[in-house]
Amino acid sequence: MFRKLSDSVLASPQIEVADVAAAAAQGVTLIINNRPEGESDDQTPGAEIAAAAQAAGLAYVEIPVTHAGFSQAQVEAMSQALSAAGGSVLAYCRSGTRSTLLWALAEASQGGDPDTIAAHAAAAGYDITPVRALVDMLAAGKS
Repeated sequence: MFRKLSDSVLASPQIEVADVAAAAAQGVTLIINNRPEGESDDQTPGAEIAAAAQAAGLAYVEIPVTHAGFSQAQVEAMSQALSAAGGSVLAYCRSGTRSTLLWALAEASQGGDPDTIAAHAAAAGYDITPVRALVDMLAAGKS
C-alpha cells in the first residue's frame, strides 16, 4: 500500500488507524495528512490517525490539499515537514496523488532535479505531469 517516492518518503492512499503501526514498523517517524477533513464519508478522521501516530511515537502533521491546487504556503509547509522529519515520512491523501504532487513541488523548491523527481514518482505509480511546469520553475529558481 505504501509507495516509495524516495529513500525517506512514502506516499499512500487513505490510511486507517491500523496502518500507523505498519508505517512505524517500516521506519516511518512522521505521518503527513494531505487530505482535507470531511472530504468523503468513508475517510478515517485525521484526529484518529493523529492519536494512533502519537500512541506509536510518531509525529503527525496536517497539510490539507483540496482539488483547487497547491499554494506556496503548502509547498513550504511540506518542505519544512520533510526537512525536520528526522526519519522516513508517510504522506497520504485519497489516492496518494496529491501527496506525491506536493512532495514533487517541495523537492523541486529545495533544488531537486525535475527529471529525477518525475522518475521516482513514476516508479511509485504516480504522474507529476499536472505540476511538471511548476516543478521545473521551482527547480530552476534554486539552481
